[in-house]
Amino acid sequence: MPTIILSNFNIFCAVMGGFVTLYGLVSHFAKERLYMSEPLIAVCAGVLFNHGTNWIRPHEYTLLDPMNLETTTLAFTRLALGVQLVLAGVQIPGKYLKTEWKSLAMLLGPGMTGMWVASSLLIWGLIPNLTYLHALAVAACITPTDPVLSNSIVKGKFADQNIPVEMQNLIIAESGANDGLGYPFLFFALYIIKYLGHHGDGQPQTGGGHAMAYWFGETWGYVIIMSVLYGTAVGYLARLALRAAKQRKWIDHENSVVYPVVLGLFILGTCGIIGTDDLLACFVAGNVLNWDDEYRLETEQDSFQGTLDMLINLAIFMWFGAVCPWSGFVHNHGRIPFYRLVVLGLLILVFRRLPAVWLMARKIRQCHNLTQTLFMGYFGPIGVGAAFYLHVAMEFLHLIQVDGHVREDAEDLREVIHLVVWFIIMCSIVIHGLSVPAGKLLFKIERQVEAFADGHPRLSGKNYHRRGQERRKSLRARMSVSGAAGGVPQPPKLAHTALPDAGLESGGSEFSLLPKYGSSRR
Repeated sequence: MPTIILSNFNIFCAVMGGFVTLYGLVSHFAKERLYMSEPLIAVCAGVLFNHGTNWIRPHEYTLLDPMNLETTTLAFTRLALGVQLVLAGVQIPGKYLKTEWKSLAMLLGPGMTGMWVASSLLIWGLIPNLTYLHALAVAACITPTDPVLSNSIVKGKFADQNIPVEMQNLIIAESGANDGLGYPFLFFALYIIKYLGHHGDGQPQTGGGHAMAYWFGETWGYVIIMSVLYGTAVGYLARLALRAAKQRKWIDHENSVVYPVVLGLFILGTCGIIGTDDLLACFVAGNVLNWDDEYRLETEQDSFQGTLDMLINLAIFMWFGAVCPWSGFVHNHGRIPFYRLVVLGLLILVFRRLPAVWLMARKIRQCHNLTQTLFMGYFGPIGVGAAFYLHVAMEFLHLIQVDGHVREDAEDLREVIHLVVWFIIMCSIVIHGLSVPAGKLLFKIERQVEAFADGHPRLSGKNYHRRGQERRKSLRARMSVSGAAGGVPQPPKLAHTALPDAGLESGGSEFSLLPKYGSSRR
């Protein structure tokens, strides 16, 4: 007789496949009409399927062991970031790291340092009983700009119509590079905590000298510099091999398109084996692979990378929605009051990045005016990269032990960093994911108020644009008739409501975060 087998694997495949299938049917409407971000939709699905229906069970998949869950989430974030970062390196123009090094240097140097310090001050001020050193460790996790969330805004119809191409490229390059450069900020605090916290209990060697020796020697020398050299070498050899295979017609189109993805997987594995920074190596390798811009131009019209990006977004953020400690935000034995988390999340999104970008705006070539500076300062999403560094920190702190148990200060920091970073990740996904739809709604409300004030209370939405188009067509027809009669027509003065946004007639967006002159591709 047939039997029903409700195994975790069967349920997961059914739920994941069903969700992606149903979402695919309305994906164009959700992204191009409602401007909803895929990460936000996937997080909501993860919450529903885990906490609502219990169809997705991360804790059962990891044998009810919190350490297994942390290890699995860390591996998942590494996989998602590795693929996304090598694709980010390929998507920006060739030699971009060389031609735009000044803007990138400002954002990756003073910019990241400013975000780190600003975030740490806010965390230190709002989280009770937390030392500033511990606040620096927490802030380091949320300093990098997330490349996965960045792609959801700087790619697609909205970005093409409203964000200058040069700013799109800068955001992609910054989010790709600074994800790998989060290690020095994080381990600066972690090494000091390990060798100086609680007088270095449990460590054979103590003192600030040992902490700085590890930070300069291991973090900067081996993790950062080694990863840049390794990524450059692998990307260069991969470009030569790909060019030779194409010249000899050894490689087909399908494998050529998937080439950077499998290259990213190779770098992830090899960097993991030798213990260097796989994220930075993936981004550098992707950019070196496309150094002559040949690969980007060849695959620009191919949909594979966009499809893979969509699948990664849905999978990783659905997992986030399922594993996020939602109940811990409220019930944490009074360690962090919920209202403080809410205030902290909002302040981080406003003041983490904007002051640093504001001060450096004149040094960033892509920030031409106040609007672009504000957008660049506001748009610094926190997502997969923060979750990655969160679990790196959790793993490191778990190894700070005294007599076989995690040291008291390390255990307290593990609890705080787990709650704070996850809460800020969710704040960023929700607020950045709703920014475009909220702006669109506010624009419609403002337009309807103006129309009502001009005596056209019903002139809103599509009717507003249709009336403007009809009047323009009528005007062109009258001018054409006058021209045929030999006269020189003068266009009549039109009412304010007859001319909607100039970009709409050619398919433009209803509102623009940035000036229209920068929205056309060069």
